[in-house]
Amino acid sequence: MDKILEGLISSAHTLPVKKAIVKKVVEAAEKDVAVEECQALFTVTTRLVLLGEDAFQKQVGFQVLEAYARYHRSEFEVFFSKDFVLGLLQQGYEQLDHKDPAVVDYIHCGLRLLISCPAVLELFAVVQVEMLRMVCERPGPAVCARLATLLSDFVQCVPRDKGGILFCQQLVRTIGYFHCLASQEQELGEYVAQVTKVSTLLQNIWKAEPATLLPSLQEVFAIIASTDPSFEPSIALASLVQYIPVQMITVLIKSLTTDQNVKDANMTKALCRMIDWLSWPLAQHVDTWVIALLKGLAAVQKFTILIDVTQLKIELVFNRLWYPIVRQGALAVLSHMLLSFQHSPEAFHLVIPQVVHLVQSLQADGLPTSKAFLLQFTELVHCMMYQYSGFPDLYDHILEAIKDLPKPSEEKIKLVLNQSAWTSQSNSFASGPLRQAGKSETGKTGLVNLGNTCYMNSILQTLFMATDFRRHVLSLRLNGTSTLMKKLQMLFAFLAHTQRAAYAPRNFLEVSRPPWFNAGSQQDCSEYLRFLLDRLHEEEKTVQVLEPTKANVPTDAVDSSGKDAAAPTTPEEGEVSSPRVDDDDTRTLIERTFGGKLVTGIRCTHCDCVSEKEEPFTDLSLAFCPSRDADKSKSDESKVVCQGSVNGGSETPVPGTKDQASHVPAVPENNEPPFSVPDLVDYFLAPEILDQDNAYFCGKCGCLRRAERTLKVMSAPEYLILTLLRFAYDAKCHVRRKILDNVTIPPRLRLPVHRPLVPSPSPPLPAPSTPSAVDSPESSENLAKKLKPSRRDEEVQPVCYVLSSVVMHSGVSSESGHYYSYGCNSTAEVAASCQNEDLSQGEQVREGPSGQGGGSGPPSDWLLFNDSRVTFASFQSVQNITSRFPKDTAYVLMYRKQEVAGQDSIKGAAASGTRQSAEPPLQKELLDAIIKDNKLYLQEQELNARTQALQAPSSSCSFRPNGSDDNNPPGSCGPSGGGGGGGGGFNTISRLVF
Repeated sequence: MDKILEGLISSAHTLPVKKAIVKKVVEAAEKDVAVEECQALFTVTTRLVLLGEDAFQKQVGFQVLEAYARYHRSEFEVFFSKDFVLGLLQQGYEQLDHKDPAVVDYIHCGLRLLISCPAVLELFAVVQVEMLRMVCERPGPAVCARLATLLSDFVQCVPRDKGGILFCQQLVRTIGYFHCLASQEQELGEYVAQVTKVSTLLQNIWKAEPATLLPSLQEVFAIIASTDPSFEPSIALASLVQYIPVQMITVLIKSLTTDQNVKDANMTKALCRMIDWLSWPLAQHVDTWVIALLKGLAAVQKFTILIDVTQLKIELVFNRLWYPIVRQGALAVLSHMLLSFQHSPEAFHLVIPQVVHLVQSLQADGLPTSKAFLLQFTELVHCMMYQYSGFPDLYDHILEAIKDLPKPSEEKIKLVLNQSAWTSQSNSFASGPLRQAGKSETGKTGLVNLGNTCYMNSILQTLFMATDFRRHVLSLRLNGTSTLMKKLQMLFAFLAHTQRAAYAPRNFLEVSRPPWFNAGSQQDCSEYLRFLLDRLHEEEKTVQVLEPTKANVPTDAVDSSGKDAAAPTTPEEGEVSSPRVDDDDTRTLIERTFGGKLVTGIRCTHCDCVSEKEEPFTDLSLAFCPSRDADKSKSDESKVVCQGSVNGGSETPVPGTKDQASHVPAVPENNEPPFSVPDLVDYFLAPEILDQDNAYFCGKCGCLRRAERTLKVMSAPEYLILTLLRFAYDAKCHVRRKILDNVTIPPRLRLPVHRPLVPSPSPPLPAPSTPSAVDSPESSENLAKKLKPSRRDEEVQPVCYVLSSVVMHSGVSSESGHYYSYGCNSTAEVAASCQNEDLSQGEQVREGPSGQGGGSGPPSDWLLFNDSRVTFASFQSVQNITSRFPKDTAYVLMYRKQEVAGQDSIKGAAASGTRQSAEPPLQKELLDAIIKDNKLYLQEQELNARTQALQAPSSSCSFRPNGSDDNNPPGSCGPSGGGGGGGGGFNTISRLVF
């Protein structure tokens, strides 16, 4: 029969004839055959299986072998012996190499035919040993796929215990040597199928023997972390990732990122090669592991690796977006890499040239999956252009390409950027001093207390939260003359874009501290605010005088398309631009933002002659009302009291000043409802009688007369600053006391503004340019000589304001304490309810407790700035702070004007350029400074993390408390405050800085 079979194969018969003869040979297997003939037949079929010239011969060999082995099992058991199998696996068959896939297929067939024979157990033991040896020889993907099929069918052949661990490690390393040189789609498909079989085998072994998993993964990392230039691991290793349990991510990433034996070069190589795995078509969870490792490295402050890998691989990751099969995972990695790379626009700018082409390709595709992907991609692009604005030449064509696609809200963009930053990654792998508190979840930056500088920090955060003012400051183009404004601009830029959790404003402190403020001593925040605004105003006025012919450049630097409108008309060196649209308007930025006008009117009750004086103001100092029982006699009495600042001030009584009684109790002694801010505003604007020692010298009568003095707001500022005069002089005890009365703070406030019906024929007298000229106390006679007789036909129109910020003072005296502030994170939302309310003429200013329920916004709309600490807060915490903490009282309030449809002030605000709709792009000088500092910060964090990781556990590290950074040295708040050396104290209309 064996000769017939050999003749059949070598004959020239047609294929149908050959198949018919083979069929007869197979049917003859059922008959009795001599042992020698069986052995000869098994030899012939083995040659056909192993050495057949074509697929037909191999098929005939398998068919005849299976038929005779089934009916002559004992003869085949003798033929397929242990020695025969061992010889095949070690030496091959004749000229056939032992690593040929045909050898593995033949052994697989033989084991299947002998599965029910006892002798197969010996064969299993031989194959088990030989499998380990074979994988150590680094066979190709075809052989490994055959081995995987064999071991999947006969798990008894899989090495066990230590041999099993070694087998898995060697098989992983063998996969690392796989390489596909095929270019045809069919060949590529076969290669992927072969790799999939091998990785599935490892998955089954890991499930059956969990102890083999971790050593296998360690081997994977050792392979991809290799720095040997002659060895490049195969991306076929990506096929293993999908079989690693996702719940092991935290454990494995912690092991990798905290292992001191893993060098930076190895980690960089490993991360780069994992990113290359995104190209593997069938790998799942590769993006999850890559992002987890990126976050793990950020958590332990290994920023150098992250920077290097991002710059090396960002373009490759972007290119993967062109292939639909790997597109989604690539986008996840790309998004994390770009959104976390916030210290510099370099990574984003590397991929910008390809953005428009990809968008156009996705739009032309028209598939639902492409449309959904395009929405995700454009959201990422918008986030990056928002983070690094100021490049209209790069972004203009991108905006044109995505103009018809939805744009995420600014709040969502900020949230995404804040959550993605490297410095926001929580370090769950470290403990003790190594754990680094990154930027707070609010996304805002704190200010480091430089030694009793909470007064400055609270004011700077309040000004920063004044959105319109901040945007105008950032859009100014300044020269060396504007020293203070330039420092403020730099400070605002860092608060908006630094990666640091808290910024140290040392440079700004040096240029903005009043000369009479002793370094390291506690000071009054209200006094500092007035001095700062005065300096900024005078500085800009000086520039206007020195450069009267310079053309002003509008600071509305961002138009609707996101283009830098100021870029084409960049001023020459030495030019300064102010945020004004009207060229005839010479007001400074401070005047336009915080400046209002107040008219003091005095009417002689004898001749009814009225004299008026118009003065500018940047804040209103609100005295506390007397008790409600004394309100009836208020207009009939002259109240003389000294009002001081937190750090002292003028202690000379100011005639005619409305204020509380001389003796002010430290704690309220009655159960009357608390005053509200509208109550204090009403009291500030209420008429006052001048009589007896405080009588008014009437120019018409020519003598002292009883008179009525009134205050009227004639022009409302864009931002209304209210200072609550909480520190009063006690004439009996000769000390300054703090008024701890609770004051209800409404979210909305209506300020009555008097508007003339007929324009005045003559302009008001110009205001003094220095605050000392305005603040100095005057006698009634001298004041009368400056007042202009006037009669005006006026109407009262309430102007709606929305609460923007509140500065709190914590302490029981004016000699010590701590300042912190609350800021509204979305004033526009809080004020939305104001737009639809009917602001009829003559409506009362008072909101009262009943009007405070709405508009407070969700808790995330309010932030608490406490030096370096920034946390979320709620409007309820602002309102209830004094009731919960009696020492903590509101001191300085800032309200933002809420424009109402139909009011003329809308046109005025638009024309004056006081409102900007978007954050301006950073100028190159500011951007370069921030990028440089962000890189320095990342280096500092990385060095600090590495140093602490090497220190002994017993090493100590001290931290300053976050609550109150100030100490309370005795007598640190001296009497030099108030007017700042000749400026007077807190009086009703003092601190006019212009």
